[in-house]
Amino acid sequence: MAAHMSPVALFMQADLVVKTVMIGLTLASIWTWAIIIGHTMKLRRINRDNERFEKDFWGVEDIDRFHEKRGAEDLPAAKVFSAGITEWRRSTKGPRVDKDGTRARLMSAMHSAAGEEVDRLADRLNILATIGSVAPFVGLFGTVWGIMRSFTDIAGANNTSLAVVAPGIAEALFATAIGLFAAIPAVIAYNRMTHGINRIEARLLRFADGFHGTLSRELETER
Repeated sequence: MAAHMSPVALFMQADLVVKTVMIGLTLASIWTWAIIIGHTMKLRRINRDNERFEKDFWGVEDIDRFHEKRGAEDLPAAKVFSAGITEWRRSTKGPRVDKDGTRARLMSAMHSAAGEEVDRLADRLNILATIGSVAPFVGLFGTVWGIMRSFTDIAGANNTSLAVVAPGIAEALFATAIGLFAAIPAVIAYNRMTHGINRIEARLLRFADGFHGTLSRELETER
C-alpha cells in the first residue's frame, strides 16, 4: 500500500487529465525557482554595484571625467547619472540658460531613467504573480477531476470500500499538493522581490534628487 501511495506511483496511476495538470504544475514550479534564483542573484549584484557607484560618484571632483569613465556602465545608478548629464549638456549649451526649465527637465529626465530601470528589473515578476495566483486553482481542477473519476470507478465496481476509492482520491489530492508547491514559493518570492525593487527605486530617486541638487547649485553660477 505504501508503494502504491508514493508520488511516482500516484502520478503513474493518474489518468491523462490529472497527469497533464501535474506535469504543467511541475514545469511551473521549475520555472518559478529558475526566476527566483536568477533574480535574487541579480538584485544582490545590482544593490552592491549601485552602492559602489554612488560612493565613487560622491567622492569625485570632476563630474565630466567621471561620466567619461563610468557613465556607460550597465547599472541603474549609471543610467540615471547619464540621463542627468545628457539633459544638463542639452539645456546649458545655448547662450542663454533657462534655469527653471533646466531644473524641471533634469528632474524629469532622471526620474524617467529611474522608472525605466525599475521596469527592467521587474521584468518576469509578473510570471511569479501569475503562477502564485493560478497554480492552486489548476491543482484544484486536477483534484476535482480525480475525485470525479474515483466516484465513477466506485459506481462501476459497485463497491464503496475505502481501498477502492483511496488511490483515486490520493492522486487527486496530490495534484493540489503540487499546485501549492508551485504557488507558495512564487507568492513569497514575488513579495520579497517587489520589496527589494521598491528599495532600489527609492535609492535611485534619492540619488537623482541629490544629483539634481548638485546641478541646481551649478546653475547658480551660470549667467
